[in-house]
Amino acid sequence: MNTNQTIHKVGIIMNGVTGRMGTNQHLMRSIVEIIKQGGVQVGPAEFIMPDPILVGRDEVKLRKLCKMSGVEKMTTNLDEVMKDPYYQIYFDAQTTGRRADAVKMAAKAGKHVYCEKPVAVSTASALELYEVCEKAGLKHGVVQDKLWLPGMLKLKRLMENDFFGKILSVRGEFGYWVFEGFNVPAQRPSWNYRKEDDGGIIVDMLCHWRYVLDNLFGNVKAVSCIGATHIPERVDEKGKVYKCTADDAAYATFELEGGVIAHFNSSWVTRVRRDDLLTLHVDGTKGSAVAGLRECWTQHYGNTPKPVWNPDIPNPINFYEGWSKVPEQEVFDNAFKAEWELFLKHVVKNEPFRWNLLEGAKGVQLAEKGLESWAKRAWVDVSPLLIPPKGER
Repeated sequence: MNTNQTIHKVGIIMNGVTGRMGTNQHLMRSIVEIIKQGGVQVGPAEFIMPDPILVGRDEVKLRKLCKMSGVEKMTTNLDEVMKDPYYQIYFDAQTTGRRADAVKMAAKAGKHVYCEKPVAVSTASALELYEVCEKAGLKHGVVQDKLWLPGMLKLKRLMENDFFGKILSVRGEFGYWVFEGFNVPAQRPSWNYRKEDDGGIIVDMLCHWRYVLDNLFGNVKAVSCIGATHIPERVDEKGKVYKCTADDAAYATFELEGGVIAHFNSSWVTRVRRDDLLTLHVDGTKGSAVAGLRECWTQHYGNTPKPVWNPDIPNPINFYEGWSKVPEQEVFDNAFKAEWELFLKHVVKNEPFRWNLLEGAKGVQLAEKGLESWAKRAWVDVSPLLIPPKGER
């Protein structure tokens, strides 16, 4: 080991990581991998080293997770660990309804805050979290992982090189079949399908589509959305049949600044026949692209076929043949890990990080507007969020 190295150890309270997303993406594929690689390099011999403590309500699960991850520290006492000044960052991956109180507690304790989305159950609550952290002079961020997916980054590179010309529209297809649990076990938690537990695909996914659209294609101006609860009953983790009270599919159209129209189908009751679980089809005057989680395919104006409508004969054009795969020009890390590294640099080295709790509030706002549109059966405007001046907070 180089004794001339500077190591910034950062204590991180990781709350709610016994859940699927917290375990897989945040702990095992982000923090553990950062530790294995020797930290986040911020200079020739300068590194940031995360030092997590795992927090949860189930001691048995925590011990199992410590053994799996190699993390030695754990506790079921959130209040106690919040008092420890060693821990600079509070990370929250709990269910949405528990997040606001915990983030407020962290802010009161002087912890920088990084959390999963949705950041709160309402826009008002999400804005309050932003204002609390700002007033306390703390750094804060929200997980917006899809921005660092290889497929989305390839789309961004195409846009930077003016591949599309004027972008006309975006079509997003997301989802897969989540088994009901009667014969085949369900692969998502039961609370996702109960409105009283903050479930529903509109609340879950429109937060994602907000930051994808805002960051890649233009700020969302208005939304028209309809949801549905296609499957009325499912089986929970204990084998008990329960009534589904939350939406399991959503069909939303968005108007963006600059005139782009985007439409996203989000569904846990669809069977996949496309390139990936999430695909974005972008059409422009010069060309089109279809991006999945990792791959991206393009068709330039000069390679566009000229079909003629004639349903009486087999179509002579193989529409897949005119598309070219974007080559691997960069090495892409795990999307969650990439954003974790940026947030750690933000905390330790004060590097810019614009994906803060205000951006998280925008996602909650769009979900609320989507639900409002569904209830009204009408287009709903998405106004900019107004933040009081610092002197008025």
